[in-house]
Amino acid sequence: MGLGDVVITGLGATTPLGGDVASTWAAMLEGRSGVRPLEQQWAQQLPVRIAAQAAVDPARVLDRVRLRRLDRSEALALIAAGEAWADAGLAGGGPDPERLAVSFGSGIGGVQTLLDQDDVLETAGARRVSPHTPPMIMPNGPAAQVGVALGALAGVHSMASACATGAEAVALGGDLIRCGRADVVVTGGVEAAIAPLPIAAFAAMRAMSVRNDEPQRASRPWDRQRDGFVIGEGAASLVLERAEHAAARGARVYARLAGSGISSDGYDMVQPHPEGAGARRAIAAALRAADVTGADIAHVNAHATSTPVGDLAELKALRAALGTGAVLTATKSMTGHLLGAAGALESIATVLAVHHGVVPPTINIDEPDGIDEFDVAADKPRHGEVPVALNNSFGFGGHNVALIFAR
Repeated sequence: MGLGDVVITGLGATTPLGGDVASTWAAMLEGRSGVRPLEQQWAQQLPVRIAAQAAVDPARVLDRVRLRRLDRSEALALIAAGEAWADAGLAGGGPDPERLAVSFGSGIGGVQTLLDQDDVLETAGARRVSPHTPPMIMPNGPAAQVGVALGALAGVHSMASACATGAEAVALGGDLIRCGRADVVVTGGVEAAIAPLPIAAFAAMRAMSVRNDEPQRASRPWDRQRDGFVIGEGAASLVLERAEHAAARGARVYARLAGSGISSDGYDMVQPHPEGAGARRAIAAALRAADVTGADIAHVNAHATSTPVGDLAELKALRAALGTGAVLTATKSMTGHLLGAAGALESIATVLAVHHGVVPPTINIDEPDGIDEFDVAADKPRHGEVPVALNNSFGFGGHNVALIFAR
């Protein structure tokens, strides 16, 4: 590793597949789906009645008194970041606080608190609204809670770039280390938007799958019968560290953050560029930053949300930027779409693919659409060395982020 390298030394997650990284990764390799029917009464009149809810409720992990002052998104973020911090071997004593930063984001923020407190206002009056509401609904709430919990003094940054949020937070974390502002950055993304209004709104856009009778088969990237994404919730966190700092303390290293690329479509608020032009530019920028070529990429964890237009646009971008030799997978087929947390969770899956030499599968591809030229890990994990891998994330508004991880 070179002097300017950024390495990943800690991973943490709480997802629809498990309450930590180990259980989530095991479920991915087994090809299990985390999508379930929504049993809540409020969901029964909605056109979409399925979602990928967190497998472990935050109330089973955090103290209930503390939870009263946290939006669900903040609670999930604290759980994931706490695991990553401990996994990095920092729980017994971290870096110089003035060299510790946070880069953590949410695409939607504290929407559950906002909706709940609006109900309180309407039914019980202004005096019953919780005074804790402002810090619970702030978009920067999850990042700030993580920063306070860890005592970070080098800056707390909050991304909000829709479904590219988690990946952009990781990219910024790498930049903070490379520019000399921090030795350690706790990065990640979170989302907790499984609530009536967000689901009704996405359903009105016809962006979500209505396969209510087959929830575990609803998220189906690259399948001809796909009909939209499945909303998920959870959080994922990666500890990034300056390579020399990690080596000095004898830290275990999972992989390197070799490069990142960010672009914007300038095309439409919700539709990607049909030829994947912005995505292609982000991938090309990441390749340049990592000093590798498209032929060097052995594996791609694709954004692949299971939307008819988005899946094909990404394939066009991949074909143009890399060719078709990399092993593709779409882990959203199992986790659903965690929105602002998706890029961080899929970064963890990509890092573990590099670290362990195994690519998790894509499930639910019955009638392949657009992937005939590609090598897709379908139904079963693919074992073999993964020296360099790419993770893509794209968001409403035309946000594109590509991350390259290497051994």
